[in-house]
Amino acid sequence: MSEALAPAAPPSQQAHPSGGERSSPLSRRGIERLDLMLLCAEALDYNGGEAMVWMSESLGFSDLFPNRVELWKRRCHNPLRRATRRGQLQEVETDALIRILNALAERLYPMLRQLLSSAEPPELSAQRWQLFRRRLADLVQERFNLRRGGVQRLLDEREGPELCRQLIQALALSAGPGGFDRLKASLMDPVS
Repeated sequence: MSEALAPAAPPSQQAHPSGGERSSPLSRRGIERLDLMLLCAEALDYNGGEAMVWMSESLGFSDLFPNRVELWKRRCHNPLRRATRRGQLQEVETDALIRILNALAERLYPMLRQLLSSAEPPELSAQRWQLFRRRLADLVQERFNLRRGGVQRLLDEREGPELCRQLIQALALSAGPGGFDRLKASLMDPVS
């Protein structure tokens, strides 16, 4: 009887289907960064789009993303895209995208480490970054609205390299144990 009279837990403390506590949905900025990091994974792996579909299936997200079109529709909530979708992603959808990104980061970790390593010869490192930035720029120009300020900064010769480095660092930090929590916390942070 006392349970019936107890006030319900606030929405931020209700249980989440994945077993954790429910938190607020990702902000617009968080969705932008998540999609840009997924795009970075595609730039690092020429089969990145296929890898995302495969990871989605292997992680058990076939109900959320039964095919590549549904996965693409969720990513189009990024307002920087050429074709955007209105509305807000559900937390279970963003969590699934974050878990897919974690699995991709784990798979791509040797490449991420090579990009970020200071032990690599500077010429080789510069070549790797140039190749990555060229591939990322091609994907951005193909899929994103080039009139948006965030897209222009990413493609800018002065600002772009630092923004790319930040995305790659965040991707590397999301690999391994605890990667989901680290990445989700950084995406929830309004200043990151």
